[in-house]
Amino acid sequence: MRDVWNTAALARMDKAHLWHPFTPMLDWCAEDHQPLVLVRGEGAWLEDSEGRRYLDGNSSIWTNIHGHNHPAITRAIREQLDRVAHVSFLGATNPPAIALADRLVSHFPPDTLTRVFLSDDGSTAVEAAMRMAIQFRQLQGEPTRTGFIAFENAYHGDTLGAASIGGIGAFHRPVAGHTFPVTRITDPDDLGPMNHVTAVVIEPLIQGAAGMRPWPPGLLRRLREKCDAAGVFLILDEVMTGFGRTGTLFACEQENVVPDFLCLAKGLTGGTLPLAATLTTEHVFRAFLGPFEAGRTFYYGHSYSGNPLGCAAAVASFDIFRDERVLESLPPKISRLRDLLASLSSLPFVHETRQCGLIAGIEVRRPDGSPFPWHERTGHAICLAARRHGLLTRPVLDTIVFMPPLCTSEEELDFGIAAIAAAIGDTLPAC
Repeated sequence: MRDVWNTAALARMDKAHLWHPFTPMLDWCAEDHQPLVLVRGEGAWLEDSEGRRYLDGNSSIWTNIHGHNHPAITRAIREQLDRVAHVSFLGATNPPAIALADRLVSHFPPDTLTRVFLSDDGSTAVEAAMRMAIQFRQLQGEPTRTGFIAFENAYHGDTLGAASIGGIGAFHRPVAGHTFPVTRITDPDDLGPMNHVTAVVIEPLIQGAAGMRPWPPGLLRRLREKCDAAGVFLILDEVMTGFGRTGTLFACEQENVVPDFLCLAKGLTGGTLPLAATLTTEHVFRAFLGPFEAGRTFYYGHSYSGNPLGCAAAVASFDIFRDERVLESLPPKISRLRDLLASLSSLPFVHETRQCGLIAGIEVRRPDGSPFPWHERTGHAICLAARRHGLLTRPVLDTIVFMPPLCTSEEELDFGIAAIAAAIGDTLPAC
């Protein structure tokens, strides 16, 4: 028997009490706005309170990997729930966290990334890496090496440290004057002197919130070499790119790069529960060892660090990668998506399509190539229109994001791109 939902009552209560992230709340609370109430998921599909089905075209904000309600992850969570839902990770440990750490480090060459710090989300994964890098310099007698280098149009999260290195004004302007010292560049050749720099931070292969913009091939390898030459840490933010999105388990594999810090979240649990991980080296870890009175402890963490439910889900997700040969299934899907994007390129108003693995961005502009006025929210209007064609996704300004779960079939890829084409036609009818 299926649940019956009172959508109107839910909408009233939502508007009366909730505050949604990244959402213009005046528009949301308008009397004529009908919130989308999602109540069920299966595979690459979601269902709303009125029984309408949608392809999850942005993997529920880039988190879902194997599809909704995957039985292996659901079973792992239920089995762990029967044992214990949460225990402290401060001065205690638990089997799922131990198993997850072992799985994570096993994917990298021996004696490289050997230590795993668990937290809650992508922002805290990046925040932990930044704090570790700064404290390492202090412990090593390099207190002036406090600066970070990040890239223009980057997004690394919303906690204060992570927001400091963001390069998108709308996200970091509100905390201007309360941030870590950062230099923003566009190319590794612009690094300049790095004697006061502790780390360089980058999303490998592709920038997400910048509009799904791939980096030139070889850039990551070149950046690794420059960091090595200057004795500067390399922090890779794979919150979006990790867990198969780019075609390999981790994006850095494609240029044979191992960072000093690797930040993971979103797809870590298959998109089921909040969990993040910051991986680092034994070299970094050993700098924090010493007697208590030496003050070398890393005083940073969260109440739900190492949560057993999230860690059990993450271990199950690794099992799915192995048992269902997920990575081996990706090349034909990636190729199919490339062909579909090429077909979109001939449409009016499609300025450019960009792809990295199963990550895609479709940028719309005026026929003369000029952007639509930002306040018209053209990308947002197209995504609303796509709902009528059975697709859920969100834009980055006027770039339509298409990043479905890895389990999405080639036929479902066809469906999703057709929905975007139809929504562009509905929103921007050709003159």
